Amino acid sequence: MRARLVVFPLRGRNWCFSRSLDPSLNHHSSSSASPSTIRDLWRSITSSGSSAPHNAQLVVDFIANKMNRAWMGMEKSPEGTLKKKIHGVGLKLLARVKPSEIFLKSISRDVTDVEIVYPVSLNARLVRRRLRHIAIRGASIHKKYFYGSVTLLPLTSALSVLPLPNIPFFWVLFRTYSHWRALQGSETLLKLVSDHSWSEKCADQNGGQGQTEKGDDSSKDKAPSSQGSPWVLQPSRELQEIIVGQPEDNDVSETAIASVCEMYGLDAKDVLKFKNNM
Repeated sequence: MRARLVVFPLRGRNWCFSRSLDPSLNHHSSSSASPSTIRDLWRSITSSGSSAPHNAQLVVDFIANKMNRAWMGMEKSPEGTLKKKIHGVGLKLLARVKPSEIFLKSISRDVTDVEIVYPVSLNARLVRRRLRHIAIRGASIHKKYFYGSVTLLPLTSALSVLPLPNIPFFWVLFRTYSHWRALQGSETLLKLVSDHSWSEKCADQNGGQGQTEKGDDSSKDKAPSSQGSPWVLQPSRELQEIIVGQPEDNDVSETAIASVCEMYGLDAKDVLKFKNNM
């Protein structure tokens, strides 16, 4: 499955890294139904004859779906109820999640190639370097926090004896799953953007500026299959025109950010997190 990654500077050294939600790039994805009950999960594990990692993935997806349904149920709870208050606390905690973690979680294991869209004014080698940096750094950070969250699970589960919802346990469980997903995304992204041969060739052809003679027009270098590369550099003049004319410190306005999000199907809240991230 191909994923479109949008990369552009926001403020100073703060860059946006986000995955486009364009459905035209995801129509080849296989949407296999996840087991809805424990009996279905057990039947899928025992009858498929799959490997241990695949069975572990089924278990994780099953737990994640259960948590998502419970979260959606809290969101629909009446105002003033305990579930609604817990949902409000959860939103405040989620607002503190780093934008890089949200980006890395969006790179699932079924992503086989990526299309990297960036302004034509940026150096293609720099774009590749920044993507590799966020992948390497994410793998190191989320591996550490994943193991730390796992060690906290038995401690927080002991709070279930109290006559109140065990919010710490469910939060730590969610953070464990989130760090695990971000770790997987880091490893997948690093594997994809570490194809040196084609990236060096593309950067040389573009004069080190990520530009082509025809800008956004079709080119033989855009198809990963023709080059045998899992990723494609796609310099965009349209993206450049939206963010051009900003102050010298590259402080992109919220109006420009909204236009970029509308064009590429990005989440404006996540993009603004990159801008305000210190």
